[in-house]
Amino acid sequence: LIVDDGHRRYRHGSQETVVNEVRQRYDVPSLRSVCKQVRRQCRTCVLLYAQPASPQMCELPAARLAAFCRPFSYTGIDYFGPMIIVNGRKTEKRWGVLFTCLTVRAVHIELVASLSTNDCLMAIRNFMARRGTPIEIVSDRGTNFVGADRELREAAERVDTVILSEFGPPDPVWKFNPPAAPHFGGSWERMIQSVKRMLARIITERHPTEAVLTAALIEVENMLNSRPLTHVPVDGEDEEPLTPNHFLLGSSAGMKPLVKPDDSAAGLRQNWRAVQYKMNDLWKKWVKSYLPTLTRRTKWFEPCKPLQLGDVVLIVDENCPRNFAYAMILTVNGELKRLERKGTITPVDFSSLAAPIVVVRKANDPLVMGLSGSVEITVQG
Repeated sequence: LIVDDGHRRYRHGSQETVVNEVRQRYDVPSLRSVCKQVRRQCRTCVLLYAQPASPQMCELPAARLAAFCRPFSYTGIDYFGPMIIVNGRKTEKRWGVLFTCLTVRAVHIELVASLSTNDCLMAIRNFMARRGTPIEIVSDRGTNFVGADRELREAAERVDTVILSEFGPPDPVWKFNPPAAPHFGGSWERMIQSVKRMLARIITERHPTEAVLTAALIEVENMLNSRPLTHVPVDGEDEEPLTPNHFLLGSSAGMKPLVKPDDSAAGLRQNWRAVQYKMNDLWKKWVKSYLPTLTRRTKWFEPCKPLQLGDVVLIVDENCPRNFAYAMILTVNGELKRLERKGTITPVDFSSLAAPIVVVRKANDPLVMGLSGSVEITVQG
Protein backbone atom coordinates (compact mmCIF):
# COMPACT_ATOMS: atom_id res chain seq x y z
CA LEU A 1 0.00 0.00 0.00
CA ILE A 2 2.85 2.39 0.77
CA VAL A 3 4.53 1.78 -2.57
CA ASP A 4 1.21 1.92 -4.42
CA ASP A 5 0.42 5.27 -2.79
CA GLY A 6 3.83 6.64 -3.79
CA HIS A 7 3.37 5.33 -7.32
CA ARG A 8 0.07 7.19 -7.67
CA ARG A 9 1.22 10.40 -5.93
CA TYR A 10 4.09 10.74 -8.39
CA ARG A 11 1.73 10.27 -11.35
CA HIS A 12 2.93 6.82 -12.40
CA GLY A 13 6.45 8.13 -12.84
CA SER A 14 9.64 6.18 -13.32
CA GLN A 15 10.51 3.34 -11.00
CA GLU A 16 13.67 5.04 -9.69
CA THR A 17 11.72 8.16 -8.70
CA VAL A 18 9.26 6.14 -6.63
CA VAL A 19 12.06 4.11 -5.02
CA ASN A 20 13.95 7.27 -4.08
CA GLU A 21 10.92 8.96 -2.49
CA VAL A 22 9.66 5.89 -0.60
CA ARG A 23 13.04 4.94 0.89
CA GLN A 24 13.39 8.40 2.45
CA ARG A 25 10.38 7.72 4.71
CA TYR A 26 10.06 3.95 4.98
CA ASP A 27 12.31 0.91 5.09
CA VAL A 28 10.66 -1.53 2.69
CA PRO A 29 12.42 -4.87 2.05
CA SER A 30 13.06 -5.59 -1.65
CA LEU A 31 11.73 -2.14 -2.49
CA ARG A 32 12.71 -2.21 -6.15
CA SER A 33 11.00 -5.58 -6.72
CA VAL A 34 7.87 -4.32 -4.97
CA CYS A 35 7.83 -1.24 -7.23
CA LYS A 36 8.04 -3.45 -10.31
CA GLN A 37 5.15 -5.55 -9.06
CA VAL A 38 3.02 -2.48 -8.34
CA ARG A 39 3.71 -1.10 -11.80
CA ARG A 40 2.78 -4.39 -13.47
CA GLN A 41 -0.56 -4.40 -11.63
CA CYS A 42 -1.33 -0.72 -12.25
CA ARG A 43 -4.15 -0.39 -14.75
CA THR A 44 -3.04 3.05 -15.96
CA CYS A 45 0.53 1.89 -16.61
CA VAL A 46 -0.68 -1.20 -18.42
CA LEU A 47 -2.82 0.91 -20.74
CA LEU A 48 -0.03 3.41 -21.39
CA TYR A 49 2.88 1.05 -21.90
CA ALA A 50 1.29 -2.08 -23.39
CA GLN A 51 3.06 -3.22 -26.55
CA PRO A 52 1.67 -5.30 -29.43
CA ALA A 53 2.50 -8.96 -29.18
CA SER A 54 5.48 -10.04 -31.29
CA PRO A 55 5.19 -13.82 -31.43
CA GLN A 56 7.93 -15.92 -32.87
CA MET A 57 7.66 -16.12 -36.65
CA CYS A 58 5.90 -19.36 -37.44
CA GLU A 59 6.46 -21.71 -40.34
CA LEU A 60 5.52 -20.68 -43.85
CA PRO A 61 2.15 -21.80 -45.23
CA ALA A 62 2.09 -25.02 -47.21
CA ALA A 63 1.41 -23.04 -50.40
CA ARG A 64 4.91 -21.51 -50.24
CA LEU A 65 6.54 -24.94 -50.00
CA ALA A 66 4.44 -26.95 -52.47
CA ALA A 67 7.07 -28.44 -54.77
CA PHE A 68 6.39 -30.48 -57.94
CA CYS A 69 3.09 -28.73 -58.70
CA ARG A 70 1.87 -26.68 -61.65
CA PRO A 71 2.75 -22.95 -61.52
CA PHE A 72 -0.06 -20.79 -60.12
CA SER A 73 -1.59 -23.75 -58.30
CA TYR A 74 -1.42 -21.53 -55.22
CA THR A 75 -2.05 -17.93 -56.17
CA GLY A 76 -2.05 -14.61 -54.33
CA ILE A 77 -4.04 -11.72 -55.80
CA ASP A 78 -4.14 -7.98 -55.13
CA TYR A 79 -4.90 -4.66 -56.85
CA PHE A 80 -2.58 -1.74 -57.50
CA GLY A 81 -3.20 1.70 -58.95
CA PRO A 82 -5.06 3.72 -60.06
CA MET A 83 -3.21 4.60 -63.26
CA ILE A 84 -4.35 7.48 -65.47
CA ILE A 85 -4.78 6.83 -69.21
CA VAL A 86 -5.87 9.01 -72.14
CA ASN A 87 -9.04 8.02 -73.98
CA GLY A 88 -9.63 10.53 -76.74
CA ARG A 89 -9.76 13.96 -75.12
CA LYS A 90 -10.56 12.75 -71.63
CA THR A 91 -8.64 10.87 -68.97
CA GLU A 92 -9.78 7.70 -67.24
CA LYS A 93 -8.55 5.49 -64.41
CA ARG A 94 -7.34 1.93 -64.73
CA TRP A 95 -6.23 -0.56 -62.10
CA GLY A 96 -3.87 -3.50 -62.30
CA VAL A 97 -4.66 -6.94 -60.88
CA LEU A 98 -1.53 -8.84 -59.90
CA PHE A 99 -1.57 -12.63 -59.62
CA THR A 100 1.54 -14.22 -58.14
CA CYS A 101 2.39 -17.88 -57.77
CA LEU A 102 3.15 -18.45 -54.10
CA THR A 103 5.45 -21.38 -54.94
CA VAL A 104 7.65 -20.40 -57.91
CA ARG A 105 7.00 -16.63 -57.50
CA ALA A 106 5.80 -16.12 -61.08
CA VAL A 107 3.66 -13.07 -61.87
CA HIS A 108 0.61 -12.47 -64.10
CA ILE A 109 -0.93 -9.00 -64.55
CA GLU A 110 -4.39 -8.03 -65.82
CA LEU A 111 -5.76 -4.53 -66.46
CA VAL A 112 -9.29 -3.63 -65.28
CA ALA A 113 -11.43 -0.50 -65.60
CA SER A 114 -12.84 -0.43 -62.06
CA LEU A 115 -12.74 -2.04 -58.63
CA SER A 116 -16.15 -3.69 -59.06
CA THR A 117 -16.82 -7.36 -58.48
CA ASN A 118 -17.68 -7.88 -62.18
CA ASP A 119 -14.30 -6.58 -63.34
CA CYS A 120 -12.60 -8.68 -60.67
CA LEU A 121 -14.37 -11.80 -61.94
CA MET A 122 -13.41 -10.93 -65.52
CA ALA A 123 -9.75 -10.60 -64.54
CA ILE A 124 -9.87 -13.93 -62.70
CA ARG A 125 -11.48 -15.66 -65.70
CA ASN A 126 -8.83 -14.24 -68.04
CA PHE A 127 -6.12 -15.40 -65.66
CA MET A 128 -7.57 -18.92 -65.43
CA ALA A 129 -7.89 -19.15 -69.22
CA ARG A 130 -4.15 -18.47 -69.61
CA ARG A 131 -2.60 -19.98 -66.49
CA GLY A 132 -5.09 -22.66 -65.46
CA THR A 133 -7.42 -22.95 -62.48
CA PRO A 134 -5.56 -22.60 -59.18
CA ILE A 135 -6.10 -24.90 -56.25
CA GLU A 136 -6.08 -22.07 -53.74
CA ILE A 137 -6.43 -18.27 -54.00
CA VAL A 138 -5.25 -16.01 -51.17
CA SER A 139 -6.08 -12.30 -50.88
CA ASP A 140 -7.01 -9.59 -48.42
CA ARG A 141 -10.61 -8.87 -47.47
CA GLY A 142 -11.36 -6.31 -50.17
CA THR A 143 -15.04 -6.02 -50.99
CA ASN A 144 -14.37 -6.93 -54.62
CA PHE A 145 -12.57 -10.12 -53.58
CA VAL A 146 -15.27 -11.11 -51.09
CA GLY A 147 -17.91 -10.49 -53.75
CA ALA A 148 -15.97 -12.49 -56.33
CA ASP A 149 -15.65 -15.41 -53.91
CA ARG A 150 -19.41 -15.33 -53.29
CA GLU A 151 -20.18 -15.17 -57.03
CA LEU A 152 -17.88 -18.11 -57.78
CA ARG A 153 -19.42 -20.21 -55.01
CA GLU A 154 -22.96 -19.39 -56.14
CA ALA A 155 -22.07 -20.22 -59.75
CA ALA A 156 -20.57 -23.55 -58.67
CA GLU A 157 -23.78 -24.44 -56.82
CA ARG A 158 -25.79 -23.98 -60.03
CA VAL A 159 -23.61 -26.43 -61.98
CA ASP A 160 -24.08 -30.18 -61.88
CA THR A 161 -21.33 -31.34 -59.53
CA VAL A 162 -21.06 -34.75 -61.25
CA ILE A 163 -20.40 -33.20 -64.67
CA LEU A 164 -18.05 -30.64 -63.18
CA SER A 165 -16.00 -33.28 -61.38
CA GLU A 166 -15.68 -35.39 -64.55
CA PHE A 167 -15.01 -32.74 -67.19
CA GLY A 168 -13.81 -29.64 -65.37
CA PRO A 169 -11.21 -28.62 -62.82
CA PRO A 170 -12.26 -28.24 -59.17
CA ASP A 171 -13.25 -24.84 -57.85
CA PRO A 172 -10.40 -22.93 -56.21
CA VAL A 173 -10.50 -22.51 -52.45
CA TRP A 174 -10.45 -18.80 -51.58
CA LYS A 175 -8.72 -17.83 -48.34
CA PHE A 176 -8.69 -14.33 -46.87
CA ASN A 177 -6.02 -12.72 -44.73
CA PRO A 178 -7.11 -10.98 -41.53
CA PRO A 179 -7.53 -7.19 -41.72
CA ALA A 180 -4.83 -4.84 -40.43
CA ALA A 181 -2.21 -7.43 -41.38
CA PRO A 182 -0.42 -6.37 -44.58
CA HIS A 183 2.53 -8.62 -43.69
CA PHE A 184 0.31 -11.64 -44.42
CA GLY A 185 0.33 -10.52 -48.06
CA GLY A 186 4.03 -9.78 -48.29
CA SER A 187 4.34 -12.16 -51.25
CA TRP A 188 2.32 -9.91 -53.54
CA GLU A 189 2.98 -6.57 -51.84
CA ARG A 190 6.67 -6.92 -52.73
CA MET A 191 5.79 -7.74 -56.34
CA ILE A 192 3.52 -4.69 -56.57
CA GLN A 193 6.41 -2.52 -55.42
CA SER A 194 8.58 -3.92 -58.23
CA VAL A 195 5.80 -3.38 -60.78
CA LYS A 196 5.42 0.28 -59.81
CA ARG A 197 9.16 0.90 -60.02
CA MET A 198 9.44 -0.68 -63.47
CA LEU A 199 6.39 1.18 -64.79
CA ALA A 200 7.91 4.48 -63.69
CA ARG A 201 11.01 3.69 -65.77
CA ILE A 202 9.17 2.39 -68.85
CA ILE A 203 6.36 4.94 -69.19
CA THR A 204 7.95 8.34 -69.66
CA GLU A 205 4.86 10.20 -70.90
CA ARG A 206 2.49 11.63 -68.35
CA HIS A 207 -0.73 9.86 -69.37
CA PRO A 208 -0.33 6.91 -71.79
CA THR A 209 -3.08 5.33 -73.82
CA GLU A 210 -4.64 2.07 -72.69
CA ALA A 211 -2.78 0.13 -75.39
CA VAL A 212 0.57 1.56 -74.27
CA LEU A 213 -0.19 0.80 -70.61
CA THR A 214 -1.20 -2.78 -71.47
CA ALA A 215 2.01 -3.33 -73.44
CA ALA A 216 4.06 -1.87 -70.58
CA LEU A 217 2.42 -4.18 -68.04
CA ILE A 218 3.17 -7.20 -70.23
CA GLU A 219 6.82 -6.14 -70.48
CA VAL A 220 6.97 -5.71 -66.70
CA GLU A 221 5.41 -9.14 -66.25
CA ASN A 222 8.07 -10.74 -68.44
CA MET A 223 10.91 -8.92 -66.65
CA LEU A 224 9.64 -9.98 -63.24
CA ASN A 225 9.35 -13.58 -64.41
CA SER A 226 12.96 -13.38 -65.64
CA ARG A 227 14.36 -12.29 -62.28
CA PRO A 228 16.69 -14.83 -60.61
CA LEU A 229 15.43 -16.68 -57.56
CA THR A 230 18.77 -18.22 -56.66
CA HIS A 231 22.35 -16.97 -56.47
CA VAL A 232 23.67 -15.44 -59.71
CA PRO A 233 27.15 -16.89 -60.41
CA VAL A 234 29.91 -14.70 -61.82
CA ASP A 235 31.76 -17.57 -63.47
CA GLY A 236 30.25 -18.45 -66.84
CA GLU A 237 30.83 -22.16 -66.26
CA ASP A 238 28.37 -22.29 -63.37
CA GLU A 239 24.73 -23.22 -63.81
CA GLU A 240 22.18 -20.63 -64.85
CA PRO A 241 20.21 -19.23 -61.88
CA LEU A 242 16.65 -20.40 -61.47
CA THR A 243 13.89 -17.99 -62.58
CA PRO A 244 10.07 -18.21 -62.68
CA ASN A 245 10.26 -18.36 -66.48
CA HIS A 246 12.05 -21.70 -66.21
CA PHE A 247 8.78 -23.19 -64.94
CA LEU A 248 6.61 -21.20 -67.37
CA LEU A 249 8.65 -21.18 -70.61
CA GLY A 250 11.53 -23.57 -70.03
CA SER A 251 14.25 -20.91 -69.85
CA SER A 252 14.85 -17.53 -68.24
CA ALA A 253 14.05 -15.49 -71.38
CA GLY A 254 11.74 -17.98 -73.09
CA MET A 255 14.21 -18.70 -75.89
CA LYS A 256 14.72 -22.39 -76.60
CA PRO A 257 17.23 -23.83 -79.08
CA LEU A 258 15.68 -25.05 -82.32
CA VAL A 259 16.28 -28.78 -82.76
CA LYS A 260 14.92 -31.17 -85.35
CA PRO A 261 12.28 -33.38 -83.67
CA ASP A 262 12.57 -37.16 -83.84
CA ASP A 263 9.17 -38.54 -84.90
CA SER A 264 10.05 -42.21 -84.43
CA ALA A 265 8.49 -44.21 -81.61
CA ALA A 266 11.82 -44.60 -79.84
CA GLY A 267 12.54 -40.91 -80.28
CA LEU A 268 9.18 -39.92 -78.83
CA ARG A 269 9.82 -42.08 -75.77
CA GLN A 270 13.24 -40.51 -75.33
CA ASN A 271 11.82 -37.00 -75.78
CA TRP A 272 9.17 -37.67 -73.17
CA ARG A 273 11.77 -38.90 -70.72
CA ALA A 274 13.98 -35.88 -71.47
CA VAL A 275 11.10 -33.51 -70.70
CA GLN A 276 10.34 -35.32 -67.46
CA TYR A 277 14.00 -35.28 -66.48
CA LYS A 278 14.24 -31.55 -67.25
CA MET A 279 11.22 -30.69 -65.10
CA ASN A 280 12.41 -32.89 -62.24
CA ASP A 281 15.82 -31.24 -62.49
CA LEU A 282 14.22 -27.78 -62.20
CA TRP A 283 12.24 -28.78 -59.14
CA LYS A 284 15.27 -30.39 -57.51
CA LYS A 285 17.17 -27.17 -58.06
CA TRP A 286 14.24 -25.25 -56.58
CA VAL A 287 14.28 -27.47 -53.49
CA LYS A 288 18.06 -27.37 -53.01
CA SER A 289 18.83 -23.75 -53.92
CA TYR A 290 15.69 -21.65 -53.40
CA LEU A 291 13.77 -23.41 -50.63
CA PRO A 292 16.52 -22.99 -47.98
CA THR A 293 16.41 -19.20 -48.46
CA LEU A 294 12.78 -19.16 -47.30
CA THR A 295 13.73 -20.42 -43.84
CA ARG A 296 15.74 -17.29 -43.03
CA ARG A 297 14.21 -15.17 -40.27
CA THR A 298 15.07 -11.47 -39.99
CA LYS A 299 12.62 -10.57 -37.19
CA TRP A 300 10.25 -12.14 -34.69
CA PHE A 301 12.71 -14.94 -33.94
CA GLU A 302 12.71 -14.50 -30.15
CA PRO A 303 10.28 -16.89 -28.41
CA CYS A 304 7.63 -15.23 -26.25
CA LYS A 305 4.84 -16.41 -24.01
CA PRO A 306 1.77 -17.22 -26.13
CA LEU A 307 -1.67 -15.83 -25.36
CA GLN A 308 -3.59 -18.01 -22.93
CA LEU A 309 -7.18 -18.49 -21.84
CA GLY A 310 -8.37 -15.65 -19.65
CA ASP A 311 -5.79 -13.12 -20.85
CA VAL A 312 -7.15 -9.59 -21.15
CA VAL A 313 -5.95 -7.83 -24.29
CA LEU A 314 -6.35 -4.52 -26.08
CA ILE A 315 -7.27 -4.50 -29.78
CA VAL A 316 -4.98 -2.01 -31.50
CA ASP A 317 -6.82 0.51 -33.68
CA GLU A 318 -4.70 3.14 -35.43
CA ASN A 319 -7.76 5.34 -35.97
CA CYS A 320 -8.40 5.71 -32.24
CA PRO A 321 -5.04 5.80 -30.45
CA ARG A 322 -4.99 4.67 -26.83
CA ASN A 323 -8.78 4.24 -26.82
CA PHE A 324 -8.56 0.58 -27.71
CA ALA A 325 -11.35 -1.89 -27.08
CA TYR A 326 -10.93 -4.49 -24.35
CA ALA A 327 -11.06 -8.19 -25.14
CA MET A 328 -10.68 -11.37 -23.15
CA ILE A 329 -9.61 -14.74 -24.53
CA LEU A 330 -12.44 -17.16 -23.77
CA THR A 331 -11.91 -19.91 -26.35
CA VAL A 332 -8.90 -21.21 -28.20
CA ASN A 333 -8.91 -23.24 -31.41
CA GLY A 334 -5.90 -25.40 -32.17
CA GLU A 335 -2.98 -26.39 -29.98
CA LEU A 336 -1.49 -23.80 -27.66
CA LYS A 337 1.96 -25.19 -28.34
CA ARG A 338 1.79 -24.14 -31.97
CA LEU A 339 2.63 -20.61 -33.02
CA GLU A 340 -0.35 -18.37 -33.68
CA ARG A 341 -0.83 -16.82 -37.10
CA LYS A 342 -4.14 -15.04 -36.70
CA GLY A 343 -7.16 -14.71 -34.46
CA THR A 344 -10.88 -14.01 -34.79
CA ILE A 345 -12.23 -11.46 -32.33
CA THR A 346 -15.80 -10.62 -31.34
CA PRO A 347 -15.72 -7.14 -29.74
CA VAL A 348 -18.27 -5.64 -27.36
CA ASP A 349 -20.67 -4.67 -30.16
CA PHE A 350 -20.71 -8.35 -31.23
CA SER A 351 -19.66 -7.57 -34.80
CA SER A 352 -17.24 -10.15 -36.17
CA LEU A 353 -13.64 -8.97 -36.46
CA ALA A 354 -10.54 -10.89 -37.50
CA ALA A 355 -7.13 -9.67 -36.43
CA PRO A 356 -3.56 -10.98 -36.41
CA ILE A 357 -1.86 -11.63 -33.11
CA VAL A 358 0.60 -8.79 -33.71
CA VAL A 359 -2.15 -6.17 -33.29
CA VAL A 360 -3.25 -7.52 -29.91
CA ARG A 361 -1.73 -6.00 -26.81
CA LYS A 362 -1.69 -8.16 -23.74
CA ALA A 363 -2.85 -6.61 -20.47
CA ASN A 364 -2.66 -7.89 -16.91
CA ASP A 365 -5.41 -9.70 -15.02
CA PRO A 366 -6.37 -6.70 -12.81
CA LEU A 367 -7.95 -5.14 -15.90
CA VAL A 368 -10.76 -7.67 -15.55
CA MET A 369 -12.10 -5.51 -12.71
CA GLY A 370 -12.64 -2.61 -15.13
CA LEU A 371 -14.52 -4.54 -17.82
CA SER A 372 -18.20 -3.75 -18.27
CA GLY A 373 -18.66 -6.83 -20.40
CA SER A 374 -16.59 -9.70 -21.71
CA VAL A 375 -15.77 -10.34 -25.34
CA GLU A 376 -14.61 -13.46 -27.09
CA ILE A 377 -11.41 -13.86 -29.05
CA THR A 378 -10.59 -17.06 -30.91
CA VAL A 379 -6.91 -17.77 -31.50
CA GLN A 380 -6.15 -20.16 -34.34
CA GLY A 381 -3.07 -22.34 -34.27
